[in-house]
Amino acid sequence: MNRSAILIEGPIASTLKRMTLPLIIAMLAMIAFHLTDTFFVSRLGTTPLAAMSFTFPIIFIINSLTLGIGTGAGAVIARAIGAGDADRVRRLTTDSLTLALILVSIVATIGLLTIKPVFSLLGATSETLPLIREYVTIWYAGVIFVVIPMVGNAAIRATGDTKTPANIMLFAVTVNLILDPLLIFGIGPFPRLELQGAAIATVSARASTMVLMLWVLIRREKMISFLKPKLRQMFDSWKSILYIGLPTAGTNVVVPLAIGIITRMVSQYGPASVAALGVATRIDPFALGAIFALASALGPMVGQNFGAGKMGRIEEAVRVSHRFAFLWGLGALVLIEAFAHPIASVFSKDPAVVDTTIRYLRLVPIGYGMQGVVLLSTTTLNVLHKPLHAATLVVIQMFVLYIPLAFLGSELLGLSGIFGAAAIANVTAGFLSFWWVRRMIKKICSAECTEPNM
Repeated sequence: MNRSAILIEGPIASTLKRMTLPLIIAMLAMIAFHLTDTFFVSRLGTTPLAAMSFTFPIIFIINSLTLGIGTGAGAVIARAIGAGDADRVRRLTTDSLTLALILVSIVATIGLLTIKPVFSLLGATSETLPLIREYVTIWYAGVIFVVIPMVGNAAIRATGDTKTPANIMLFAVTVNLILDPLLIFGIGPFPRLELQGAAIATVSARASTMVLMLWVLIRREKMISFLKPKLRQMFDSWKSILYIGLPTAGTNVVVPLAIGIITRMVSQYGPASVAALGVATRIDPFALGAIFALASALGPMVGQNFGAGKMGRIEEAVRVSHRFAFLWGLGALVLIEAFAHPIASVFSKDPAVVDTTIRYLRLVPIGYGMQGVVLLSTTTLNVLHKPLHAATLVVIQMFVLYIPLAFLGSELLGLSGIFGAAAIANVTAGFLSFWWVRRMIKKICSAECTEPNM
């Protein structure tokens, strides 16, 4: 490995800024990746857009499992870097990719065998189900190209390098932007494949990122080991990764499961409402992109300093991050409130879809800032080897607050009640997370910290 621990010294705020800026561009680019699909598919009509929207919860679940493994791998790799153990870094990186490959193969096989019952449960009709099958069959077949780069980029970020993962993401966006219109609409020599074309474009773009990511890990960073591991070594690596990764994956799955329940609720109001939900939930990550980027930078910062025993730096990094999340969320709220109609109109000309999207954008962004606090707090807890605490926060957010409030809101206020429930749940969970993570850092520091210097 070519890098040492570069995040355990120097000013915290400026270091986080330096790491976060490339990731903001990358996160916004990847969100644009998904918005590109939504934009072009919306030109096919409301039914294809609704069909693709039905796949979002399932795709989120698989991405969440992958992010769990990536979070676990990134946390233990960053800690090993902080401790100066290069051999363990190589072993953990290699074994995390192997683990991801095995798990995603199992999940994709199950997914292919359960398309009809799963999407019928989500509320898909005889009109949308064939279109769903067209899209998701190709996505499942190429899911390896989605998963491996996500875990590999987490390993690269653990070194403190955020520019390389950002450039890899930007390359994927470019490929997808080129292929989407060609394959969806059949431009030039390409056949018109519609939803299948969108899926092929996505898989092809992701495949290109896998090639780039492996080149960086193997040739530049030398973080991949080609030595045959002892089974005990590999299982030890998997155990340390899954100790954080499984609760994190479970936590991440909670969100799309909740979205699946919400999708089912919204489907009672018709396909246009589901299409609007699909559009609006693609706008959310775009608005929160900077906070997602900061969370990706905060993880390595916390991990390396945890490995070096510098809890004081961790406390300061969390404080700076929380303040940024609140201010960013406030700014996003103001902008979206001002431009809700133009934003909604970009993705559909159907008045029902536009109207429902606007209702969503008037309510849900109220909770953006505190939703960011939840994300940053759970990231910190995962890297501090407290994944069950992080999981508890998200379960409270989604199943103690959001789902019950959404049921109540639907009964009282219809769709507006469902959307308002999201804002209330995020604000409440944000305040709880703010208190919880600070309490946990002080508790760990009193027991373990060796160097409280900032």
